[in-house]
This record gives sequence, structure tokens and C-alpha cells, in this order.
Amino acid sequence: MGNTDTLDEVFKRFESVSQIFRDREVLRHDYLPLSLPHREEQICLLAEIVAPVLKGARSSNIFIYGKTGTGKTAVTKHVLTRLELKSKELGAAVRFSYVNCRMASSEYRVFACLCQSLGISVPFTGLSVGEVFDRFRISLQASRTLFIIILDEIDALLKGRGDAFLYELTRVNETLEGSKVSLIGISNDLRMKEYLDPRVLSSLSEEEIVFRPYDAAELRNILQERASVAFFDGVLPDGTLGLCAALAAAEHGDARRALDLLRVAGEVGERQGSTIISEDHVREAEKHIEHNRIAEAVQNLTLHSKLVLLGVFHVNRLGVQSAATGEIFDVYGELCGELGIPALTQRRLCSLVNELDAMGLLNSKVVSMGRYGRTKKIRLELARTTVKEVFARDARLASLTEYEPTSVEKRSYRS
Repeated sequence: MGNTDTLDEVFKRFESVSQIFRDREVLRHDYLPLSLPHREEQICLLAEIVAPVLKGARSSNIFIYGKTGTGKTAVTKHVLTRLELKSKELGAAVRFSYVNCRMASSEYRVFACLCQSLGISVPFTGLSVGEVFDRFRISLQASRTLFIIILDEIDALLKGRGDAFLYELTRVNETLEGSKVSLIGISNDLRMKEYLDPRVLSSLSEEEIVFRPYDAAELRNILQERASVAFFDGVLPDGTLGLCAALAAAEHGDARRALDLLRVAGEVGERQGSTIISEDHVREAEKHIEHNRIAEAVQNLTLHSKLVLLGVFHVNRLGVQSAATGEIFDVYGELCGELGIPALTQRRLCSLVNELDAMGLLNSKVVSMGRYGRTKKIRLELARTTVKEVFARDARLASLTEYEPTSVEKRSYRS
């Protein structure tokens, strides 16, 4: 009865109309505004590259680079949506398909999404990748369409699966008559080219657009535009808006982070019954978002990156602050054995360590060992409780947090 009363009390507080939010959806990542401030140059450049399809010509393939929250996806969707509307006015056979590679997670799912865009139903599983690709190619051939494929977060799929699927897509035009494919790859990783076979790279990187981070003044403008729609008048003081912009600018100019801060700060104020969003609400929102950001980053890692992180986690459990690459590699190899999958080479493991370091999940630095040369020391940058909490939700990896690697026992560690 007590729990029921408490819940009734919580829900009752939210029955009345919000005194803060007019439309909180405006602050979501997937909201596409009518205008995109401070991205006019990129909008025009992308439009110029894809415009030839309106005259029946295939556009160049494009790679779009930039850190998270710099407007890459929003600009691409904005331009392609307008392009599709213009093509209908002119009677041009143009269509585009947007695929988030982190969500699709495999070549099979990517090709299945492309098939669905062409009206072809593909089972969730059960076919070979080659069969799904053939269905896509045949249906595309029959449609006689200029088809633009947007592969967002393409680096997530390339790191985990390789570039074979991308090679197929770059060569598909050789087998088509009447239909043509253009690719737009969007990546948060400026080093993504390192993952591509030279043959794929030469076919794919015909044009490149780089999105720089927003500065504090630009973020403030973006927030002001959204806030005028999202909140009631008088709810958001200038100081609160400026703090959100400054915090996000300090963290690589991430507009998503700025919008998240503003929305969550509003929700904190709403829960507290406030009619004003204060700077204290922003500070509280920042703590909440930071925890969620780390958890999301770990959840979205590829399988081998997760196993590398678990390797460092196990060594750290012994009180070792920094471990050598070889020590991590031994534990990582055992974890791969537990899952029955082949381990990557130590060189590839070093590459994964560098990626985890760039994300702030690990800290790696090269140290001198005197006459024994130099070695890389690796340290866990997040709490072990966070690692356990995130992996507890993964049925495949949950038990590995309690695993006792034998290679750990064989070594004599010193802090």
C-alpha cells in the first residue's frame, strides 16, 4: 500500500501541465529543425555534390567526418530530404536510404535495411549475406532509380566486421543498368581510413567533408533557437543557457551534449517543482549525463574492445594501477577462449587500446624501462563498479566479470 501511495503522489505531480516545457521533443537528438545554424557551408557543399542526380547523373561518393554532436547526421538528412522533395517536383527517379550502422550491427542487417527501403521484405535471419545482397541488387535494378545510401556511424561496423560489405557496395554499379548507387559514409573517427582496404578507399573517398566542433558562441545560438520553442517564456535565464553552452564547448563542441544538458536540467527543475531552470539544475544534470554517457560508451563497444576492457579490469582488481600490454593480452586471450572465439593479434589489441584511450575509458602511456627498453602502461579510467554494472546487462559477458584468469595468478604484480 505504501509503494502504491508513493507512486500515486509522484504521478499526480505530473498530471498538471508542465510549467517549464512547452515542447521538450525539440531538445531530442532526432528532432530535425527547419534551419541548422553555423552549418551553411557544409549544407551548400553537400547539396552541390549530390545535385547531379536531379539531372539523372550519379553523384560522387562522399565521406563526412567530425566528432559526435557536430551536425553531420542532421545536415545530411536535411539536404537529402530536400533533394528528394525537389526530385519529385522534377520527376527525377531519386531515392535515399538512411542506415545507422551501430544499430544495424552486421552486413546482413545493413543489406536488409536497404532492401526494406526498396519495398523488399527480408527475414530477420535465415539467409546468407550473399542472398540478401542479391535481392537488394535485383530489386534496385528493377526500380531504375538513382539510389543514395547513407551509412551513419560506419566506423562502428568497419571496426567490428571489416570492409567486405563496403567493397560490394562500391562495385555494385558495374552490374547495374538504369539504376546507380552513391554512398555517403558518416564517421566520428577521423582515422577511419586506416580500417579500409586501398581498393575500397579509392572507390569510396571521392569527396570529403569535415565538420569542425562548435564553439561556445555557436552552441549558445543553437540552444537559444531550440529553447525558444522548447520552454515557456521566462523559464530559462541567460546565465543558465550560457553555462550549458560553455560546458558543452569545453567537451569538444558537442551540440548533442548541450541539448542534453538543457533538457535534463529542465527535467530536474520540473521534478523539483521549480518554475525556473537554475545553474544548479545544470550541474546536477551534468552528473547524471556523465554517468549515462560512460555506460552508453561501454555498451556500444565492439566485442573485442569489451574484452580488452575486461582484461584491464581483471588486472586492476589485484590493485595494479598500470599494466603492460603483454599482461593485458594474456588475460584478453583467456577471455576469448572462454567465449570460444579467436583472439586478435597483439598489434590489433594495441590499436583497440588506443581507441579506448581516445574515448577516455583507458589511459595508456609509453614509459621507459631503462636498459629493458620502453613499454606501454595501461590503466583503467572508470570505476570497476561501473564496468560490472554495465556488463551485468550483457548476458554473454556478465559471467566474465567474475572469471579468475589463470594468467593473472602466474604473474607477480606490483602496484
